Amino acid sequence: MNPENDTLTVGQCVQLACIFEATARKAGNVHRYRDFDDLTYADFLLSAAAVGPVLESSRAIGVGKTVLSAIRRTQSLVPTNCNLGIVLLLAPLASASADPDLRAGVKSVLQGLTIDDSAAAFEAIRLAKPGGLGEAPSQDVHSEPTMPLRDIMALAQDRDLVARQYATDFHDVFELGVPALLEEFDETGELETAIIAAHLRLIAKLGDTHVQRRAGMGEAKSVQQRAAVIVDADWPRNQIAREEFVAFDRWLREPGTKRNPGATADLIAACLFVALCERRISLPVRFNSSAEPLP
Repeated sequence: MNPENDTLTVGQCVQLACIFEATARKAGNVHRYRDFDDLTYADFLLSAAAVGPVLESSRAIGVGKTVLSAIRRTQSLVPTNCNLGIVLLLAPLASASADPDLRAGVKSVLQGLTIDDSAAAFEAIRLAKPGGLGEAPSQDVHSEPTMPLRDIMALAQDRDLVARQYATDFHDVFELGVPALLEEFDETGELETAIIAAHLRLIAKLGDTHVQRRAGMGEAKSVQQRAAVIVDADWPRNQIAREEFVAFDRWLREPGTKRNPGATADLIAACLFVALCERRISLPVRFNSSAEPLP
């Protein structure tokens, strides 16, 4: 973040990224008009308020301790896990935000992660109790880590989109998510439309590992394929695509939260942080989408 042009602090960028992500009417996710039985839109707003000040200090205290402190703060306000993936993604980004080249800064932060970062992150994961976690054959979070956090994340990159970012220097965020977000935002001037479009494109391209863990590979493939159909139909510019989007959202919610594409939503929060931090989205901003119908 360039201090000569600062209008937002790191903590404010964190809070706005979390709020914008949660507010947008993304398919299958909690948003301002839809809650889950055990997770509400208010929970996401409370968690955004909780973690902003913590991530403000991430450069000073390190990634692992930042993640652990942020989860502790969240749990003091919210009764269930709603932001573990977001915090894991935003902690290295926030740590690197003072670097004039954010992407290079993130790479340096990731290369400097230690076993202590792993131990703190493991404790945070145990506290958050994410659904569908299971057990890993090596470096399981219920044991003591023996490798730096980046190396441990590399072991899980094929089954977890958040871990993949640690292993690849946030490739999907910088190469796929941020360009998709900004392309739609530049065309429509509507941040909500841009968020929904980027979310769809990432699901279509990468699938969603939260769905994979909770519902199985078959369901995850179906989610990915249906998102790709909507993207190919040129949402939101095509009426058929808009109708397909509403049907997709309804289908994602049918078995409760097992088809919730939450890992992709976490990536969207990271993309929003990058765009805000790099001043590629400036405030004030037009948020509401004109792409009706929306769920």
